[in-house]
Amino acid sequence: MSTAPQTAREPDYVIHGRCVVPGVIEGEALVTRHTISGWGGVNPMKGTVIESRHELNGTSFAGKILVFPGAKGSSGWSSIFHMTRLAGTAPLALLFNVTTTKAALGAVVLRVPSMTDFDRDPLTLARNGDWLRVDATRGRVEGWRAG
Repeated sequence: MSTAPQTAREPDYVIHGRCVVPGVIEGEALVTRHTISGWGGVNPMKGTVIESRHELNGTSFAGKILVFPGAKGSSGWSSIFHMTRLAGTAPLALLFNVTTTKAALGAVVLRVPSMTDFDRDPLTLARNGDWLRVDATRGRVEGWRAG
């Protein structure tokens, strides 16, 4: 598990993007190159991915900054992620490449800082365990490498 970096240290990378939901948060990155299915792909009571063939199968996104390509599946995606908020198992923030109504509505109902439309691909820069500062209001993500 990562810890917050020294505040005097410059970030290892900076990404700019478009705000979906404003806000500022810091936390550990959880990165996947696979889209996430809400309905049938997430256990909202535990905040875990349960898709059997997903690279994050069994992994919890609760309290982490979820970096992923986007949402897949039915319109139930947003309701499943809304349930994670109610259960206290939601991610801290969402960074997604492909904007769909599912992902955008999911971000809104989660009420967590969320961004998309990046100048640099967060999936190629961020790694699991990196410490991220997401300032969605300003459209800026700063990242510090883990370890």
